Amino acid sequence: MQAAIYGLEGMTLSAAERAFFRDADPAAFILFKRNCGDPAQVLALTDALRDLTARDDLPVLIDQEGGRVARMRQPNWPDFPAAEKFALLYRLAPSSAIEAVRSNARALALMLRQAGVNVDCLPLLDVRQPGATDIIGDRALGEEPMQVAALGRAVLDGLASAGVVGVIKHMPGHGRALVDSHKELPVVGAGGEELNLDLEPFERLNWAPMGMTAHVVYEAWDDERPASLSPTVIRDIIRGRIGFDGWLMSDDIGMEALRGDFGERAAGVVAAGCDVALHCSGKMEEMVAVAKAVPAMSAAGVERLQRAMASVNPETDGIDFAAAIAKRDELLALA
Repeated sequence: MQAAIYGLEGMTLSAAERAFFRDADPAAFILFKRNCGDPAQVLALTDALRDLTARDDLPVLIDQEGGRVARMRQPNWPDFPAAEKFALLYRLAPSSAIEAVRSNARALALMLRQAGVNVDCLPLLDVRQPGATDIIGDRALGEEPMQVAALGRAVLDGLASAGVVGVIKHMPGHGRALVDSHKELPVVGAGGEELNLDLEPFERLNWAPMGMTAHVVYEAWDDERPASLSPTVIRDIIRGRIGFDGWLMSDDIGMEALRGDFGERAAGVVAAGCDVALHCSGKMEEMVAVAKAVPAMSAAGVERLQRAMASVNPETDGIDFAAAIAKRDELLALA
């Protein structure tokens, strides 16, 4: 199994993609808006991926956060609120906010599972900071670490209750970035004491099944390399200080925060300690370069992935999609 996650070009698998993925045997796939037409089409696509790989537990990822980050959209799927809605409710009624965000995550997961998607890149555990780039902004669960951790745990629980694995991101914290890592490399000059605040939600939820690194330089730990490419940050901070032992993926290696060709980027994040390189564009030329550069996933990575996929245990509690949405909206109305 190759240490790579790939995107797809369109709404069906092309002959070229089928041949490439059959040979490459990637660890997982990720879907974007370009892959999501309607529920029946997405289910057919995810079924095709599982048939191709002969893996019933194949991870099929998506970034379905709510608010401005959502790949499955109207008119075929409902809109979900941004994380900020739950953060605002938490200020007034913490327990209600926790239950609201859990119900929201359960509804998200029920929707995703109907389409064959079993991993959602959620929750963000980035602590929102004043003056930082809006790339996190209203996607954050708050400005206080304990609040972020409490709401993040509820998101993980809600997703798992309907059979979807959550991904905590962006380790070790993207909340201080002053620029958007999709466009350029953020450099965080905060000292170790300040960064304790950023680490706290990840430390509290270090048992999460999957995690994603940040393309951010933290000068206090490694002043030359972003976390995704830093053996020091991954070994000493993510695996060490945070204590995360789940399946660790890079953020998208196509983001402009990184330099070098796609093979160098992919090989770099795996060499630094990520279990898998995330490549999202679906462009065949780039995927071929990644496939030539990355190794097979390590035995430890395979074990972490298997553990992650086995971590969810869908509940048969009678709370269906409509009931979960209704409960969420009733609680959000309190704010």
